Amino acid sequence: MEELKGIKSWSEDDRPREKLVAKGALHLSDAELLAILIGSGNAKESAVDLSRSILKSVDGDLNKLSLLGIKELTRFNGIGQAKAVSIMAAMELSKRKRAQTVKDELSVNGSKVAYELFLQYMAGLKHEEFWVMCLNNSGKLLSLKKVSEGGLTATIVDPKRVFQVALEANSARIIIAHNHPSGLLSPSSSDQMLTNRLVQTAKLLDCKLDDHLIVTDAGYYSFADEGLLIVS
Repeated sequence: MEELKGIKSWSEDDRPREKLVAKGALHLSDAELLAILIGSGNAKESAVDLSRSILKSVDGDLNKLSLLGIKELTRFNGIGQAKAVSIMAAMELSKRKRAQTVKDELSVNGSKVAYELFLQYMAGLKHEEFWVMCLNNSGKLLSLKKVSEGGLTATIVDPKRVFQVALEANSARIIIAHNHPSGLLSPSSSDQMLTNRLVQTAKLLDCKLDDHLIVTDAGYYSFADEGLLIVS
């Protein structure tokens, strides 16, 4: 009974840590895990309550949370730069763990699988980014790298950079992707021109361009699925 009384007397800030020790991380909610990262709350909110407020601001979506920077996080009372950095570091480690798991275990055998991988990095972005996925002949993922980023409606892509990434990975095949923050899935004329150019360059370098995806949070457009990877 004395031990139970002691548990009840712990501050709410401390309970997630003790719960993790006693039961394991799987038994903690997202808010409790986030509370452990930030350590303490503010004058009006415990660490758990503050964590709930942060999660509520992103609709409980951890992908959206991972997109918040120092400026957005420090708007919350009780989150200074050090705590914001801790949250961002934890989110980045989570991304890298997923990427490593995928790299070790998954073969990319179609546009849907490729889209799901790219979406991990592009979900919720307000600007355009261009990424390259490098594969071996069997479709195993070798690397996934961002090669450029731009504004709301465009990003400048240097084909030399695209194939530099492919050559560094000793890749036999690549899939490229860029996002449309507007949510529109239709490719522009410049999207098609760039795709054609990269198809031709890949052919010269004996590196096959498997697909070009336009990525949005709601879905994707595949040049390969639409028969638009033109090789002359």
